[in-house]
Amino acid sequence: MRKSTMAIVIGAALVALAGCASKAETIGTAGGAAVGYGVTGGSALGTLGGAAVGYGAGKVYDDKHNNNQ
Repeated sequence: MRKSTMAIVIGAALVALAGCASKAETIGTAGGAAVGYGVTGGSALGTLGGAAVGYGAGKVYDDKHNNNQ
């Protein structure tokens, strides 16, 4: 039950982020959340921490690769 609730919460957060984040930031957030979830054995704090790190990585990638704006 806890894992399905976590999946619903993560899914809702990703949908909310998709409206205001770039593709790289969204992919980074989802990937980071998945890694954080896997590394910490499903810990909510690990999942959120991974998502935050992934978002930051996606933002840095976007900043370096969007020089034409």
